[in-house]
Amino acid sequence: MLQTSRSYGGMVTAPHHLAARAGLRVLEEGGNAIEAMVAAAAAITVVYPHMNALGGDNFWLIHTPGGAVTGVDACGGAAALADTDYYRGQGHEAIPSRGAKAALTVAGAISGWQEALRFSQDTWNGEMSISRLLEDAVHYAEDGAAVTRTLAFNARTKQDELKDAPGFIDNFFIDGSLPEEGQRFRQPRIAATLRHLAEHGLDAFYRGELAREIAADLERAGSPLRREDLERHNALLLKPLSLRVAGHEVFNMPPPTQGLASLLLLGVYERLGVATAENFEFVHGLIEATKRAFRIRDRYVTDPAYMDSDPAAFLDGSKLDAMAADVDLAQALPWPDPAQKGDTVWLGAVDKEGRAVSFIQSIYWEFGSGTVLENSGIIWQNRGTSFSLDPAHHNCLKPHRRPFHTIQPALARLADGRVMPYGTMGGEGQPQTQAMVFTRHVMHGQGLQEAVTAPRWLLGRTWGAETTNLRVENRFDPAVIQALRNAGHDIEVLGAFDEVMGHAGALVRHPDGLIEGAADPRGDGAAAGV
Repeated sequence: MLQTSRSYGGMVTAPHHLAARAGLRVLEEGGNAIEAMVAAAAAITVVYPHMNALGGDNFWLIHTPGGAVTGVDACGGAAALADTDYYRGQGHEAIPSRGAKAALTVAGAISGWQEALRFSQDTWNGEMSISRLLEDAVHYAEDGAAVTRTLAFNARTKQDELKDAPGFIDNFFIDGSLPEEGQRFRQPRIAATLRHLAEHGLDAFYRGELAREIAADLERAGSPLRREDLERHNALLLKPLSLRVAGHEVFNMPPPTQGLASLLLLGVYERLGVATAENFEFVHGLIEATKRAFRIRDRYVTDPAYMDSDPAAFLDGSKLDAMAADVDLAQALPWPDPAQKGDTVWLGAVDKEGRAVSFIQSIYWEFGSGTVLENSGIIWQNRGTSFSLDPAHHNCLKPHRRPFHTIQPALARLADGRVMPYGTMGGEGQPQTQAMVFTRHVMHGQGLQEAVTAPRWLLGRTWGAETTNLRVENRFDPAVIQALRNAGHDIEVLGAFDEVMGHAGALVRHPDGLIEGAADPRGDGAAAGV
């Protein structure tokens, strides 16, 4: 069994060990947690390209000791040309999930790196150059990285729906065949793109020669995105949502992310009075809290510019009391309600000064739109497929509107002075796994790595699947599984460490400087400390 990693000089955790190492090298050279995170985030776009890419979005929670927690929202809006008439006029009843027409929102990821580094320079006196921070990513793109089991598996299982996406086969097939685990996978076009960003600055992705090339490639492939869409984009620095849970302060991102659902889930669960983990009451309680949180999310959460309700108002104690009172502690609420898919990476970093980052980056589904740009080699997200073409829908597609996001990082300031960045990938599973990790470690006293390794469940769908039942790993006590069935849960039992449960991670920094880290055995990651 994996053990909790510990160090005093800083730590990075990521779902791929090379990304964790890229961030660790920055910490070893005196860089701060944001700089380490940019290095790790760039590296993981190269070594885990099916789950995130330069053509995706990201969100940040940044903890400064003695200061406020700051959020960075790097979510791109829809193209100016993208509206319901654009798609219906081409015979679509829904936005295509793959191909160039699915590449309809601006990729905000690079702007997130840029905004976070600006914060680093202004607030933390960060000094590392962007060329240094992209160094590992350039190396792995140029020299190659070993194909992981998850990359090979997803390329094989998704090839039928992706084979016609512009550039997909040319980019991901190796010597004309599907990639196999352990093969060397080189991405020379990405290496060149990263070198260009290192030389000309991250803003070149949106304004300048590279931006013109990206826009031309998108238009040629058939996307509605244009250069003007890239030029109008900027990441946002904002105040995150927060909630006190069992005496601790938990932070997450506001809409358009589902961060509100993550906080609602914890707020409802706390009120159920569950005393210990791993029994029926623990699992059933979190599942039923999830259902109540998802109903709020699915009815209200969208681009905040289009919301009539204040997201923070849902976190009012009286509302949480009412949601908890609605939970039957012995019987499951009928399900499903609408579900969301997703593929993502979560990474965390803490430096020796106690500054901490919780970071998440995504292209939505595995391989995003599947569209790979001809000159830059960038894989573009399909986040815009979360829009509806129904004009009456609360998340209806409109030009420049920002899409609903399943991804959201979590961070907690604990009552005893510890700081805990944590998170996971996995669409519907993200709020659920975040809650499992937090409650197991913070509320029920499990060790950090034990809380990440422990068996998990998933209500709803992820990884592009249509299943919406309750899937549970087979390491749960059979008596607990039977009790859940008896309560009316529609259960499917999966393997011991099923990848559908996502790749989670967490870091905890103690007041005396000790840092603990955990990585998910379901992935290829590591918690690497100085």
